[in-house]
Amino acid sequence: QCPGIEPLCLDLADWDATEAAVGAAGPFELLVNNAAVAVLQPFLEVTRAALQRSLDVNLQAVLHVSQIVARQMIAQGVPGAIVNVSSQASQRALRDHAVYCSTKSALDMLSKVMAMELGPHKIRVNTVNPTVVMTDMGRINWSDPQKSAAMISRIPLGKFAEVDDVVNSILFLLSDKSAMTTGSSLMVDGGFLVS
Repeated sequence: QCPGIEPLCLDLADWDATEAAVGAAGPFELLVNNAAVAVLQPFLEVTRAALQRSLDVNLQAVLHVSQIVARQMIAQGVPGAIVNVSSQASQRALRDHAVYCSTKSALDMLSKVMAMELGPHKIRVNTVNPTVVMTDMGRINWSDPQKSAAMISRIPLGKFAEVDDVVNSILFLLSDKSAMTTGSSLMVDGGFLVS
């Protein structure tokens, strides 16, 4: 659908490979940080490996890629927009999600600091915070009907999000239609957080 987009395939947890690949790409005006992992373990069983992998991908990669892209935006002297894909889990505790909830909460705060520090350079930074989205990862983690029914019962709209629900919210935050919006979290949760 967008022939001008060239995907870069790399392990975002690899700091040096990311620096080389993203640093050679561009110029950038827009960035969406969407990569994430969800390793679900009860709090008492969280492993160091699960914690490290989650921190590397869900937080460190966002910080690093955003640094590279924002530096290029500033050097070009152009306004820009960054959208970080967070989660409703950044604001509500979920069983077996100790690490995931924590990394997404950290991502929300990182995004606010980025918005504050990058605002003078005319770079806006926001998050979208969806409920469960029916991606491959969403289907894997929410395929148990008993587990999914319990979650859906807490969503006033009575369903999980589809990919387009999140994409449309991201497009809004990237566009000039949200020109005065920065440091905000757009909930795409079907009302989960108000229930």
